[in-house]
Amino acid sequence: MCLLLVLAAACGRGTGGSPTCGIALLAGPSLITSQLANARAVLTDPPRGIPDSLPALVIQQQKNDRGAVIVGRDAEGKVSMQFRGPAFPTRGYGLLVVDDTSQRAMGVMIIDQEEPQRHPAIGTVIGGSTPLNLYGVLVDWASVSNPRCPLFGGPASQTS
Repeated sequence: MCLLLVLAAACGRGTGGSPTCGIALLAGPSLITSQLANARAVLTDPPRGIPDSLPALVIQQQKNDRGAVIVGRDAEGKVSMQFRGPAFPTRGYGLLVVDDTSQRAMGVMIIDQEEPQRHPAIGTVIGGSTPLNLYGVLVDWASVSNPRCPLFGGPASQTS
């Protein structure tokens, strides 16, 4: 019953009521975060060529929101991102999603749940005064995002 309510909410929010997009909004993030269990998919260093701005998806237990991150690097070369948008969580982590074929950063998921263990943070994402660790993962983008209802609301920009 609870899954049905979540699915109904996802189908109606920002997807034009499409059940396909609602399912994609639930399945995509789950498939992406499952890649954290694959040591070969986890990034240990920030990738090169990250655009100056990326789309962001905030995933919380009650709702999902979209926003963007402004990308920079700190003195140590780690990625530093500033979140712009609603509903930044007070706990959790950021996950930079990189297409394993093109090596292009597709977006950032900000996830309101316990951080992954045994993985190095590649930077931080900050919302207001709340910093969260940023991790990175390689994914087969075509298998986790439906082109008719893209996970991050559209392709990542190519400005670097």
